[in-house]
Amino acid sequence: MCLLLGAAGVGKTLLVKRLQDILPRRAGGGGGRRGVPPVGPAGSLTAAQLSAPDGTGDLGDPPPTRPTVGTNLTDIVIQKKISIRELGGCMSPIWPSYYGNCHALLFVLDASDPTQLSASCVQLLGLLSAEQLAEASVLILFNKTDLPCYMSVEEMKSLMRLPDVVACAKQNITTAEISARVGTGLAGVLRWLRDTHRTSR
Repeated sequence: MCLLLGAAGVGKTLLVKRLQDILPRRAGGGGGRRGVPPVGPAGSLTAAQLSAPDGTGDLGDPPPTRPTVGTNLTDIVIQKKISIRELGGCMSPIWPSYYGNCHALLFVLDASDPTQLSASCVQLLGLLSAEQLAEASVLILFNKTDLPCYMSVEEMKSLMRLPDVVACAKQNITTAEISARVGTGLAGVLRWLRDTHRTSR
């Protein structure tokens, strides 16, 4: 199980929808969209897709999304089935109820809104200190990098003291810069999910 967490409005729902846009919607789904390599047999992601540059593939206009009230459970197939459970940002007080059986954690921040950094950092520190998540692999995603911002992602990491957080954490932590809206970096997210779940049961 992979948990998808982050404050309200950071783009978690759109991220899942975009990952589904890249992956086949059903087995034997034929060719991919323009700019996205065709899918492999039985609904699996091809090596070409996983090794493709993390550019802005032609994913079309972003699909409409609504704030998540409760949870969304999505299954994707990258050589094996991976279940992604998105929890609404407003549910953070009860996030710990879902930590059991979590092998991977996607934590999303809004790179276009530094005013959220403090609250997001508190949430992240709470996750990293949770005993049930001590062995989970963590991918911290700075989303909305396509939008203008007066502060760079590197400055945000410094403000959060993210290098110190990573160094002190029990978990294996990776960071990435993405745009769920235009597709930048999403191939890297899929590669991380594949590699993280390769040895999980």
